Amino acid sequence: MATHAVHTKPRRRIQFDQHLPVDHRLNTVYRIGAGLIGAFLVVFGVLGLINHIGFFNTGGATVAGLNTNGTLSVLSIVVGAILLVGMVLGGNVASTLNMVFGVLFLLNGFLFLGLLDTTSNFLAFKIQNVFFSFIVGLLLMTFGMYGRVGSTLPHDNPYWRARHPEGSRPEGHAPDQVR
Repeated sequence: MATHAVHTKPRRRIQFDQHLPVDHRLNTVYRIGAGLIGAFLVVFGVLGLINHIGFFNTGGATVAGLNTNGTLSVLSIVVGAILLVGMVLGGNVASTLNMVFGVLFLLNGFLFLGLLDTTSNFLAFKIQNVFFSFIVGLLLMTFGMYGRVGSTLPHDNPYWRARHPEGSRPEGHAPDQVR
């Protein structure tokens, strides 16, 4: 027969945006991640638009080794600009943007992996674009999650404290341990 613990207290939801001060040392990691990738995407998009590629052209136009068209160029500029704004704002905004866009890049990579060589490939993706999308997604997620998740977070980390409101306990003294 299955048994499970009865929780008497309501579960607290972690409010990530309230834990790190604006000048926290992790702020630099979030900003660098958002800024580097955002700047690359803006440059990629601008170079794509300069080449006057059609908006839904699925031909072989490349910029910086990646296949592109006008729609992908505009989308790259928009996403890059949002990441650059996140870099300027810094802190939790940059971290959250990095994580959200990281997941979106990964999902986009899987979507267009399935759409390669079909008529539905409206962003003109090739396999190198899919790899780029996966790599950028993983980088953005890494930059965004840095210092937020992990099994070895220090006990003074605000994210660790938010997940462990009871505070640190001595080894072997769990709160529900029977004596």
